[in-house]
Amino acid sequence: MEQKSRVVIVGAGPAGLATSACLNLQNIANIVLEREDCAASLWRKRAYERLKLHLAKEFCQLPHMPFPSNSPTFIPRNAFIRYLDDYVARFGVSPLCCRSVVSASLQSGKWVVVARNGRSGATERYVAEFLVVATGENSEGFIPPLQGLHSFKGEVLHSSMYENGERFQEREVLVVGSGNSGMEIALDLANWGARTSVVIRSPVHVLSENLVRLGMTLLSYLPLNLVDNLVVFLGNMKHGNLSKYGIRRPKEGPFFLKMATGRSAVIDVGTIAKIKAGEIQVFPSIKMVEGNQVTFSDGRTQSFDAIVFATGYKSTVRTWLQDDEGGVFGEDGMPKEKPPNHWKGENGVYCAGFARAGLAGIAKDAKAISQDINAILSQPHTN
Repeated sequence: MEQKSRVVIVGAGPAGLATSACLNLQNIANIVLEREDCAASLWRKRAYERLKLHLAKEFCQLPHMPFPSNSPTFIPRNAFIRYLDDYVARFGVSPLCCRSVVSASLQSGKWVVVARNGRSGATERYVAEFLVVATGENSEGFIPPLQGLHSFKGEVLHSSMYENGERFQEREVLVVGSGNSGMEIALDLANWGARTSVVIRSPVHVLSENLVRLGMTLLSYLPLNLVDNLVVFLGNMKHGNLSKYGIRRPKEGPFFLKMATGRSAVIDVGTIAKIKAGEIQVFPSIKMVEGNQVTFSDGRTQSFDAIVFATGYKSTVRTWLQDDEGGVFGEDGMPKEKPPNHWKGENGVYCAGFARAGLAGIAKDAKAISQDINAILSQPHTN
């Protein structure tokens, strides 16, 4: 089977849905291919139950559709899924699910995308002038190589497989990773009665949700360094010196780090209080694993029943994208160019959702891509 369209979009997460919606508003034909059996599968299938958007709703809306005025400031996971369903219906986005892309190559000036239909088993071809990679940064869960991890006798799982802490009650559980997911999973485990520990390897800023909202609002009016200094001062007023609990603060400010490296501050929703109360232990980096014993870089050793890796994801673009030499993506599957120039490559290939800027970055990418494609298609053809 072969289908032709102006644009093929790979991925039906928020980035793919937003790009398709923007193209639909400009009457540009597009096909969205999704490997899972539903759109937004990360939110539906690979997110823990208590997850909510830690940024205020005004920073998380997709193009052309704000959240309802009566919705909470910080949107819960299920409400965000409903928002995405409404978004798809409103803008006529129709993802083709269970299509796992095998390859995408440039042939005679057209992008040819080969996908396997997971329902029928058939191989399908899609031909387009433009290719939008919207598989995002969170394509495949990443577990770092650790000496001796293969010998661990307990349960090992990535955060994408974690739902809640109910079955971990009274068990010794180690969470590896101190980003927002790791710190919130540690809190959830402690609330369920697990004996919880968390690895905090690198310096990290800890801020409240409202403080992050304040900082993001002030960035529209004040210089970056002033905003950083203010939120760090207010964060210290709230939490005090956390170094005695094993949490070090980076030298650079939180918003500078986010823009320069993509590293986000930890938005605290209760974990710090548990750490201060001794209900969650903090460990530095792991040196080795031997059976159920984990040895840390400071020499401490402890036995655990389970390890949850909240260690992020990796892009899998380079496993199927061909003919992108000099284009958007490097060998790590991430854009070669830093934002704001990351979204467009050569030969009609684009990427959406790789800016490490959350849903606000996705919205910017979708609008920029649709506008650029529309401008190209509006040009008179020349021989």
